[in-house]
This record gives sequence, C-alpha cells and structure tokens, in this order.
Amino acid sequence: MTMPRMTIPTQRVLRALLEDAGVERYGLEIADLAGLATGTVHPILARLEGVGWLESRWEDIDPRAEGRAARRYYRLTADGIEAARDALARAYRPPSRRGFAPAPNPGQS
Repeated sequence: MTMPRMTIPTQRVLRALLEDAGVERYGLEIADLAGLATGTVHPILARLEGVGWLESRWEDIDPRAEGRAARRYYRLTADGIEAARDALARAYRPPSRRGFAPAPNPGQS
C-alpha cells in the first residue's frame, strides 16, 4: 500500500477520521474535527482515497428538497484504518515547547 506524505495537516485529518473509524463523515465535518480549512482538507482526502485508505460516496438526496447540495461522505477502509494507525505511530511530531524556558537574551542581565 502506498504511503501518503505525513504532513501535520494529514495527521490531523487521520486522527479526526480515526476518532470513530466506522462512521462516515463529510468534508466540512472532518475539517471541523481536524481544526483545518476545507481547502486544506479536501486535497488530503483525495490523496488518501487515491492510495486506498479512504472510500467515499455521494449522498443520495434531492438538493432542492433538502435546501443544500449533496455531501460527499468519507470513511477509512479496513486497510486504511490499520495503515493510518501505523503511520500516525511513526509520524514525526514537532517537539513540544511547553516546559522550556525562553532562550536567554545576550543583551539582558
């Protein structure tokens, strides 16, 4: 299985999807859970679907009756759940800045 780039936004999307891996979620919902803009999330979802980690489907509604456009729902595949968990376990995480004193300023005493 191909491995997508594990950027911090990709990690956030995967964590959002893994919160309840069996549930289908639509793009805006995933963006909200990940704390990212939809313009960032949708390309990530496309990449994850392209490597087989996600499957998607369009909602079957009458947009006029619902008063909104149909949503595209995403869900991790069985292989995607395993791959996402493994990738997140090995992913780079920037070091936490908490607990560190600021660097001393050489001009101050």
